[in-house]
Amino acid sequence: MRVCPLDPLRHKRAARRRYKSVQGEAARRVPLWLSPAGRRGPSPPRPARPGAMAGCCTERCSSSSRRQSSSILYRILKSEARKEAAQPPPPPPPGPGCSCGWRRRVALRSPQVAGKAASAVLVKTLRFVKSLPCFRELPLDEQLVLVRSGWAPLLVLGLAQERVHFETVETAEPSMLQRLLTDRRQGQPPSCSLQLPSAGEIQAIKGFLAKCWSLDISTKEYAYLKGTVLFNPDLPGLQCVQYIQGLQREAQQALNEHVRLIHRGDQARFAKLNVVLSLLRSINANVIAELFFRPIIGTVNMDDMLLEMLCAKL
Repeated sequence: MRVCPLDPLRHKRAARRRYKSVQGEAARRVPLWLSPAGRRGPSPPRPARPGAMAGCCTERCSSSSRRQSSSILYRILKSEARKEAAQPPPPPPPGPGCSCGWRRRVALRSPQVAGKAASAVLVKTLRFVKSLPCFRELPLDEQLVLVRSGWAPLLVLGLAQERVHFETVETAEPSMLQRLLTDRRQGQPPSCSLQLPSAGEIQAIKGFLAKCWSLDISTKEYAYLKGTVLFNPDLPGLQCVQYIQGLQREAQQALNEHVRLIHRGDQARFAKLNVVLSLLRSINANVIAELFFRPIIGTVNMDDMLLEMLCAKL
Protein backbone atom coordinates (compact mmCIF):
# COMPACT_ATOMS: atom_id res chain seq x y z
CA MET A 1 0.00 0.00 0.00
CA ARG A 2 1.34 3.40 -0.96
CA VAL A 3 1.61 6.15 1.64
CA CYS A 4 1.18 9.77 0.67
CA PRO A 5 3.97 11.95 1.97
CA LEU A 6 1.46 14.60 3.05
CA ASP A 7 -0.41 12.24 5.34
CA PRO A 8 1.64 12.93 8.47
CA LEU A 9 1.21 16.65 8.03
CA ARG A 10 -2.53 16.31 7.51
CA HIS A 11 -2.72 14.07 10.48
CA LYS A 12 -1.00 16.63 12.69
CA ARG A 13 -3.28 19.42 11.46
CA ALA A 14 -6.37 17.33 11.95
CA ALA A 15 -5.21 16.40 15.42
CA ARG A 16 -4.52 20.05 16.24
CA ARG A 17 -8.00 21.08 15.02
CA ARG A 18 -9.67 18.35 17.11
CA TYR A 19 -7.69 19.45 20.16
CA LYS A 20 -8.73 23.05 19.75
CA SER A 21 -12.38 22.08 19.27
CA VAL A 22 -12.32 19.82 22.32
CA GLN A 23 -10.58 22.53 24.37
CA GLY A 24 -13.12 25.14 23.32
CA GLU A 25 -16.02 22.87 24.16
CA ALA A 26 -14.45 22.03 27.53
CA ALA A 27 -13.97 25.73 28.20
CA ARG A 28 -17.63 26.35 27.44
CA ARG A 29 -18.78 23.64 29.89
CA VAL A 30 -19.31 24.55 33.60
CA PRO A 31 -19.23 21.96 36.36
CA LEU A 32 -22.60 21.24 38.10
CA TRP A 33 -21.50 22.26 41.60
CA LEU A 34 -20.47 25.73 40.19
CA SER A 35 -23.80 26.36 38.47
CA PRO A 36 -26.49 28.43 40.26
CA ALA A 37 -28.62 25.33 40.70
CA GLY A 38 -25.76 23.42 42.23
CA ARG A 39 -24.32 26.13 44.45
CA ARG A 40 -24.64 25.81 48.15
CA GLY A 41 -26.05 28.74 50.08
CA PRO A 42 -28.61 31.40 49.15
CA SER A 43 -28.88 32.43 45.56
CA PRO A 44 -28.41 36.08 44.62
CA PRO A 45 -31.60 38.15 44.38
CA ARG A 46 -33.10 38.43 40.96
CA PRO A 47 -34.51 41.70 39.73
CA ALA A 48 -38.27 41.50 40.03
CA ARG A 49 -40.72 42.61 37.41
CA PRO A 50 -42.69 45.83 38.02
CA GLY A 51 -46.02 43.98 38.13
CA ALA A 52 -44.66 41.42 40.53
CA MET A 53 -43.27 44.15 42.76
CA ALA A 54 -46.68 45.87 42.83
CA GLY A 55 -48.42 42.58 43.70
CA CYS A 56 -45.91 41.94 46.48
CA CYS A 57 -46.51 45.41 47.93
CA THR A 58 -50.27 44.86 47.76
CA GLU A 59 -50.01 41.57 49.62
CA ARG A 60 -47.81 43.17 52.28
CA CYS A 61 -50.27 46.02 52.75
CA SER A 62 -53.25 43.68 52.96
CA SER A 63 -51.47 41.36 55.38
CA SER A 64 -50.36 44.28 57.54
CA SER A 65 -53.91 45.69 57.51
CA ARG A 66 -55.29 42.27 58.51
CA ARG A 67 -52.80 42.06 61.37
CA GLN A 68 -53.75 45.58 62.44
CA SER A 69 -57.49 44.90 62.29
CA SER A 70 -57.08 41.62 64.11
CA SER A 71 -55.01 43.29 66.79
CA ILE A 72 -57.68 46.02 67.24
CA LEU A 73 -60.43 43.38 67.50
CA TYR A 74 -58.33 41.46 69.98
CA ARG A 75 -57.87 44.56 72.13
CA ILE A 76 -61.62 45.28 72.07
CA LEU A 77 -62.52 41.73 73.05
CA LYS A 78 -59.87 41.71 75.73
CA SER A 79 -61.15 44.99 77.19
CA GLU A 80 -64.74 43.65 77.19
CA ALA A 81 -63.56 40.48 78.90
CA ARG A 82 -61.82 42.57 81.54
CA LYS A 83 -65.01 44.59 82.12
CA GLU A 84 -67.07 41.41 82.53
CA ALA A 85 -64.49 39.97 84.89
CA ALA A 86 -64.48 43.18 86.92
CA GLN A 87 -68.28 43.13 87.36
CA PRO A 88 -69.48 41.11 90.37
CA PRO A 89 -71.53 38.05 89.47
CA PRO A 90 -75.30 38.39 90.02
CA PRO A 91 -76.64 36.63 93.12
CA PRO A 92 -78.17 33.24 92.33
CA PRO A 93 -81.96 32.98 92.64
CA PRO A 94 -83.28 31.12 95.66
CA GLY A 95 -83.49 27.46 94.85
CA PRO A 96 -84.80 24.43 96.61
CA GLY A 97 -81.66 24.21 98.67
CA CYS A 98 -81.57 27.92 99.55
CA SER A 99 -83.55 29.07 102.61
CA CYS A 100 -82.88 32.82 102.30
CA GLY A 101 -86.21 33.46 100.53
CA TRP A 102 -88.19 31.47 103.09
CA ARG A 103 -86.95 33.67 105.95
CA ARG A 104 -88.48 36.87 104.55
CA ARG A 105 -91.14 38.40 106.79
CA VAL A 106 -94.65 38.73 105.37
CA ALA A 107 -97.99 40.16 106.44
CA LEU A 108 -101.58 39.94 105.25
CA ARG A 109 -102.47 42.04 102.24
CA SER A 110 -105.94 42.69 103.71
CA PRO A 111 -105.57 42.08 107.45
CA GLN A 112 -109.05 43.29 108.41
CA VAL A 113 -110.83 41.04 105.92
CA ALA A 114 -108.73 37.95 106.63
CA GLY A 115 -108.78 38.58 110.38
CA LYS A 116 -112.58 38.78 110.49
CA ALA A 117 -112.89 35.61 108.42
CA ALA A 118 -110.48 33.77 110.76
CA SER A 119 -112.36 35.04 113.83
CA ALA A 120 -115.66 33.76 112.40
CA VAL A 121 -114.06 30.36 111.72
CA LEU A 122 -112.66 30.22 115.28
CA VAL A 123 -116.10 30.93 116.76
CA LYS A 124 -117.68 28.25 114.60
CA THR A 125 -114.93 25.77 115.54
CA LEU A 126 -115.41 26.29 119.29
CA ARG A 127 -119.16 26.01 118.81
CA PHE A 128 -118.61 22.63 117.15
CA VAL A 129 -116.30 21.51 119.98
CA LYS A 130 -118.75 22.51 122.68
CA SER A 131 -121.57 20.70 120.88
CA LEU A 132 -119.86 17.33 121.32
CA PRO A 133 -121.44 15.45 124.28
CA CYS A 134 -118.23 13.53 124.98
CA PHE A 135 -116.34 16.81 125.26
CA ARG A 136 -118.87 18.35 127.66
CA GLU A 137 -118.51 15.35 129.97
CA LEU A 138 -114.86 16.23 130.62
CA PRO A 139 -113.87 18.52 133.49
CA LEU A 140 -113.29 22.16 132.62
CA ASP A 141 -109.55 21.87 133.21
CA GLU A 142 -109.36 18.96 130.77
CA GLN A 143 -111.42 20.87 128.23
CA LEU A 144 -109.13 23.87 128.53
CA VAL A 145 -106.00 21.74 128.02
CA LEU A 146 -107.45 20.19 124.86
CA VAL A 147 -108.62 23.54 123.43
CA ARG A 148 -105.38 25.38 124.17
CA SER A 149 -103.40 22.67 122.44
CA GLY A 150 -105.68 22.11 119.46
CA TRP A 151 -107.20 25.49 118.61
CA ALA A 152 -104.63 26.32 115.89
CA PRO A 153 -104.88 23.05 113.88
CA LEU A 154 -108.66 23.09 114.38
CA LEU A 155 -108.76 26.65 113.03
CA VAL A 156 -106.71 25.71 109.97
CA LEU A 157 -109.05 22.79 109.32
CA GLY A 158 -111.93 25.25 109.59
CA LEU A 159 -110.23 27.60 107.11
CA ALA A 160 -109.91 24.70 104.68
CA GLN A 161 -113.54 23.69 105.21
CA GLU A 162 -114.80 27.24 104.69
CA ARG A 163 -112.36 27.74 101.78
CA VAL A 164 -110.90 30.96 103.17
CA HIS A 165 -108.32 32.51 100.83
CA PHE A 166 -105.78 35.09 101.93
CA GLU A 167 -102.85 36.87 100.32
CA THR A 168 -99.63 38.06 101.92
CA VAL A 169 -97.07 40.72 101.04
CA GLU A 170 -93.43 41.03 101.96
CA THR A 171 -92.83 43.59 104.67
CA ALA A 172 -89.92 44.98 106.63
CA GLU A 173 -89.49 43.52 110.06
CA PRO A 174 -89.75 46.16 112.82
CA SER A 175 -86.50 47.12 114.44
CA MET A 176 -85.64 46.44 118.06
CA LEU A 177 -86.36 50.07 118.98
CA GLN A 178 -89.80 49.93 117.35
CA ARG A 179 -90.59 46.74 119.26
CA LEU A 180 -89.53 48.28 122.55
CA LEU A 181 -91.65 51.38 121.95
CA THR A 182 -94.66 49.32 120.90
CA ASP A 183 -94.38 47.02 123.89
CA ARG A 184 -93.99 49.99 126.23
CA ARG A 185 -97.15 51.63 124.88
CA GLN A 186 -99.09 48.39 125.32
CA GLY A 187 -97.64 47.77 128.79
CA GLN A 188 -96.08 44.47 127.72
CA PRO A 189 -92.57 43.22 128.53
CA PRO A 190 -90.21 43.15 125.54
CA SER A 191 -89.67 39.39 125.78
CA CYS A 192 -93.32 38.76 124.85
CA SER A 193 -93.08 40.59 121.54
CA LEU A 194 -93.89 38.31 118.62
CA GLN A 195 -92.20 38.36 115.25
CA LEU A 196 -93.86 38.59 111.88
CA PRO A 197 -94.39 35.19 110.22
CA SER A 198 -91.93 34.14 107.57
CA ALA A 199 -92.68 33.22 103.97
CA GLY A 200 -91.87 29.57 104.69
CA GLU A 201 -94.38 29.40 107.54
CA ILE A 202 -97.11 30.95 105.41
CA GLN A 203 -96.30 28.56 102.59
CA ALA A 204 -96.81 25.63 104.97
CA ILE A 205 -100.32 26.90 105.76
CA LYS A 206 -101.18 27.47 102.11
CA GLY A 207 -99.79 24.06 101.20
CA PHE A 208 -102.04 22.43 103.78
CA LEU A 209 -105.11 24.30 102.47
CA ALA A 210 -104.31 23.30 98.89
CA LYS A 211 -103.93 19.66 99.95
CA CYS A 212 -107.34 19.67 101.63
CA TRP A 213 -108.99 21.34 98.66
CA SER A 214 -107.46 18.87 96.24
CA LEU A 215 -108.97 15.96 98.19
CA ASP A 216 -112.44 17.58 98.27
CA ILE A 217 -113.00 16.59 101.89
CA SER A 218 -116.64 16.28 102.92
CA THR A 219 -118.33 17.72 106.02
CA LYS A 220 -118.32 14.39 107.86
CA GLU A 221 -114.67 13.81 107.06
CA TYR A 222 -113.81 17.24 108.43
CA ALA A 223 -115.76 16.41 111.60
CA TYR A 224 -113.86 13.16 112.12
CA LEU A 225 -110.52 14.87 111.42
CA LYS A 226 -111.35 17.57 113.98
CA GLY A 227 -112.24 14.88 116.54
CA THR A 228 -108.91 13.15 115.93
CA VAL A 229 -107.04 16.44 116.43
CA LEU A 230 -109.05 17.55 119.47
CA PHE A 231 -108.83 14.38 121.53
CA ASN A 232 -105.07 14.12 121.84
CA PRO A 233 -104.14 11.79 124.75
CA ASP A 234 -100.43 12.70 124.60
CA LEU A 235 -100.85 16.18 126.10
CA PRO A 236 -99.27 16.86 129.48
CA GLY A 237 -101.63 17.66 132.35
CA LEU A 238 -104.46 15.34 131.35
CA GLN A 239 -106.13 13.12 133.92
CA CYS A 240 -108.63 11.24 131.74
CA VAL A 241 -106.00 9.87 129.37
CA GLN A 242 -107.67 6.53 128.62
CA TYR A 243 -111.04 8.15 128.03
CA ILE A 244 -109.57 10.72 125.64
CA GLN A 245 -107.55 8.01 123.90
CA GLY A 246 -110.74 6.03 123.34
CA LEU A 247 -112.42 9.10 121.84
CA GLN A 248 -109.57 9.59 119.40
CA ARG A 249 -109.71 5.93 118.41
CA GLU A 250 -113.46 6.15 117.81
CA ALA A 251 -112.96 9.21 115.57
CA GLN A 252 -110.37 7.32 113.51
CA GLN A 253 -112.61 4.27 113.18
CA ALA A 254 -115.58 6.38 112.15
CA LEU A 255 -113.46 8.10 109.52
CA ASN A 256 -112.23 4.77 108.17
CA GLU A 257 -115.75 3.31 107.96
CA HIS A 258 -117.06 6.44 106.25
CA VAL A 259 -114.29 6.36 103.66
CA ARG A 260 -114.80 2.65 102.92
CA LEU A 261 -118.54 3.21 102.53
CA ILE A 262 -118.49 6.37 100.41
CA HIS A 263 -115.20 6.04 98.53
CA ARG A 264 -115.08 2.35 97.71
CA GLY A 265 -113.03 2.86 94.58
CA ASP A 266 -110.37 4.92 96.37
CA GLN A 267 -108.67 2.55 98.78
CA ALA A 268 -105.87 5.02 99.52
CA ARG A 269 -108.14 7.89 100.61
CA PHE A 270 -107.91 7.02 104.31
CA ALA A 271 -104.12 7.15 104.09
CA LYS A 272 -104.31 10.47 102.25
CA LEU A 273 -106.45 11.93 105.03
CA ASN A 274 -103.92 10.76 107.60
CA VAL A 275 -101.25 12.56 105.62
CA VAL A 276 -103.36 15.72 106.00
CA LEU A 277 -103.27 15.22 109.77
CA SER A 278 -99.49 14.85 109.71
CA LEU A 279 -99.15 18.16 107.84
CA LEU A 280 -100.88 19.94 110.71
CA ARG A 281 -97.90 19.27 112.97
CA SER A 282 -95.76 21.71 110.99
CA ILE A 283 -98.13 24.64 111.67
CA ASN A 284 -97.19 26.82 114.64
CA ALA A 285 -99.94 28.29 116.83
CA ASN A 286 -97.97 31.51 117.39
CA VAL A 287 -97.82 32.04 113.62
CA ILE A 288 -101.62 31.69 113.36
CA ALA A 289 -102.16 34.17 116.20
CA GLU A 290 -99.65 36.66 114.77
CA LEU A 291 -101.03 36.39 111.24
CA PHE A 292 -104.79 36.55 111.77
CA PHE A 293 -105.53 38.01 115.21
CA ARG A 294 -102.82 40.48 116.16
CA PRO A 295 -103.59 42.92 113.26
CA ILE A 296 -107.21 43.32 114.45
CA ILE A 297 -107.14 42.82 118.24
CA GLY A 298 -103.51 43.59 119.04
CA THR A 299 -101.36 41.63 121.45
CA VAL A 300 -103.82 39.43 123.30
CA ASN A 301 -103.15 36.28 125.27
CA MET A 302 -104.80 33.51 123.28
CA ASP A 303 -105.20 31.32 126.36
CA ASP A 304 -107.30 33.96 128.08
CA MET A 305 -109.38 34.54 124.98
CA LEU A 306 -109.98 30.80 124.53
CA LEU A 307 -111.06 30.45 128.15
CA GLU A 308 -113.48 33.33 127.74
CA MET A 309 -114.90 31.85 124.55
CA LEU A 310 -115.11 28.41 126.09
CA CYS A 311 -117.13 29.64 129.02
CA ALA A 312 -119.33 31.96 126.96
CA LYS A 313 -122.45 30.95 125.08
CA LEU A 314 -121.49 30.90 121.45
